[in-house]
Amino acid sequence: MNIRMILRIVGIVLLIEGTGMVPSFIVSLIYAQGDAIAFLISILITAASGFLLYRIPVRNGKFYARDGFAAVALGWTAISLFGSMPFVISGAIPSFIDAFFETVSGFTTTGSSILKDIESLPKGILFWRSFTNFMGGMGVLVFTLAVIPSIAPGSIHIMNAESTGPSKEKLVPKLKETVRILYTIYVVMATCQIILLLIAGIPLYDSLVHAFASAGTGGFSNRNLSVGAYGNVYAEVIITVFTILFGVNFGLYYRLINGDIRGFFKDEEFRFYIGTILVSITLITIDLYTHRFFTLGQSLRHSSFQVGTIITTTGFSTTDFNLWPTFSKIILVMLMLFGACAGSTGGGIKCIRILLLLKTARREIARIIHPRAVHTVKVSNRVIDENTVNKTLSYFFIYMSLFFISVLLISLDGKDLVTSATAVLATLSNIGPGFEAVGPTGNFSDFSAFSKLVFSFDMLAGRLEFYPIFVLISPEAWKRGNI
Repeated sequence: MNIRMILRIVGIVLLIEGTGMVPSFIVSLIYAQGDAIAFLISILITAASGFLLYRIPVRNGKFYARDGFAAVALGWTAISLFGSMPFVISGAIPSFIDAFFETVSGFTTTGSSILKDIESLPKGILFWRSFTNFMGGMGVLVFTLAVIPSIAPGSIHIMNAESTGPSKEKLVPKLKETVRILYTIYVVMATCQIILLLIAGIPLYDSLVHAFASAGTGGFSNRNLSVGAYGNVYAEVIITVFTILFGVNFGLYYRLINGDIRGFFKDEEFRFYIGTILVSITLITIDLYTHRFFTLGQSLRHSSFQVGTIITTTGFSTTDFNLWPTFSKIILVMLMLFGACAGSTGGGIKCIRILLLLKTARREIARIIHPRAVHTVKVSNRVIDENTVNKTLSYFFIYMSLFFISVLLISLDGKDLVTSATAVLATLSNIGPGFEAVGPTGNFSDFSAFSKLVFSFDMLAGRLEFYPIFVLISPEAWKRGNI
C-alpha cells in the first residue's frame, strides 16, 4: 500500500469537505438559530486536518488498484467522521454514534434517520444534512479528480472504486474531462429542479433541500412528513420525474447531448429500468384502487411517486406505504433490490446486474438444452465477457451474504423479522425507509448502538459496492510487502 499517497488523498477530500460546509455555515448565519459556531469549529478542524494530511511528503509515485480502493474507503470513512461534528457540537444530535449514523446515511445517499422531530433542528443543520446527499451522490473522490489536476498517477483506480456498476468507462480520453462532464450534467439537472420547484410554489430553502436530496437520490427532507407535508401535486410530479432521471446512467446523457438519441433509447439497461417502473406503477395503482385505499387518480399519484423514489433509492414519501396491501409492498421490496442504473446516483444491486443475472440464467438453461452450441451473454447487442459475468455473480453472492449476516446481528435487538430484514435492506441498498418500525413514518432511533454501527457499515459497503471496504479491512492488503 502507498500509505503516504492514500493519506494525502484523504487530506484533499477533507479540505473539500471543509469547503462544502461553508454554504451551511452561511445558512446558519442567515437564520441565526445558534448553530453557526458549530459549523465554524467543524470547518476549522476539518480543514486543518486535511491540510496536515495533504502536506505529508509522498516518496513513492506508484499507485495501484488496491491503493485506489483503500483511498476511497478511507476517504468515505473520514468524511463521515468529520461530517458528524456539526451535529454533535451544535447539540442537534448529542450521541456521536447517532451523529455518525446520520452522516453516513447522508453521504451514502441512504436517507435512513434516527431523528424523530426533524423540523425542530436548526436550518443550518438541516441544510448540511441534505447537502451531504448532494456531495455523496456523484462521489466525493470523483469530484476530487475534477478539481485537482493530478492527485495520483493511477487516478482511474479511484474512479473505478467509487463509481457504481460492473464496468466503468471514460466518456472522453482524459479522465479529468470525463468527471467534469458528469458533474456539469449533475449540477445543471439539480438547478433545473430547483427552478421548477420554486415555480410550483415550494419555498427557496425547501426547494434547495429537496433538490439536493433528489439529485443524490438520498431522500433527506426538512419536513417530518417528507414531501407529503406540502400536499402539492406539482412538486410531487417534479420530484418523481427528477429522481427517475437521476437514476439513469449519466453516460447516456452524454450520448444524448452529442446527438445519439437512438443509442440513448436503445440502451437495454435503460429500457429495463423504465419498463420496470411502468409495470410497477401500473400494478400498484390497480392494487391500491381495487383495495379502495385511494381513488384511481390518487392511486396513480402515490404509486408513481413511491415507485420512482424507491427504485432510485431516494426514499421520499407522500403517504405511509407501510399500510399498503401486501402485493404492493412486495413490489416495493423488489424495487429496493433492483435499484437504479449503473453510473447513476442511485443505489441497489443495479438494473444492469439484474439483467446480467437473468441472461446468465437463461444461458445456462440453453446450455443444458443445446450443450454443443456456443452461448454468450449479450446486453445492447454487445457480448459481455466472462470476467464481468463472474464479477456480477460474486457481487450478488457478497450482497446476499452480507444481508443475512447483518440481519442475524441486528436480530439481537429483538425487533420483528420484517423490521429487521427491511432495515438491513434499506441500508445495504442505500434506500432509507423500510417497513414496520422503519417505515416512512418511523426511524432507526430505537436500535442499539451496536446495530447502528452495523447499519453504518452496510451503508458504506453498499454505496462503495463492497470491494473498497473489504480491501481497507483486509490484513493481506496491509502486509509490509504490499506497502
